[in-house]
Amino acid sequence: MVLRRVAVVDGSNVAHEEETPHGRPKVSNLVAVRHALEAKGYQVVIIVDAAFRHEADDPEQLELLLKDQVVRQAPAGTDADYFVLETAEQEHGLVVSNDLFQRYRREYPWIDERRVPLMIIDGRVELYERQLRGSGGREDGA
Repeated sequence: MVLRRVAVVDGSNVAHEEETPHGRPKVSNLVAVRHALEAKGYQVVIIVDAAFRHEADDPEQLELLLKDQVVRQAPAGTDADYFVLETAEQEHGLVVSNDLFQRYRREYPWIDERRVPLMIIDGRVELYERQLRGSGGREDGA
């Protein structure tokens, strides 16, 4: 059996963590967080809401990430938080976000144990290591 550790990134939340001088969310934050998590051995799933396409600072880069399925977009008119949490539930993965997900705590009681807060300072990603150390994964037959 191979242990597969999955981290589901709340892309819209992460993109706003360090914004442009004009207040626009950065696509580069998504790439930086992906690289930081992959360097720690995680399979990364990034989910953004549909409106993010119209807010992002680098729409061309975002379109490439969407086309390559590096970033997944929640369906228009839906709450991306649901898809982030449900994907983490199905994959037994972590959720990388500064959102506390208050309205979903009854449905997903594991949020506090599996949510990994972060900071992005000058493009450098700082993940809350305490949450990463205690994280598990899913055992898949190999």
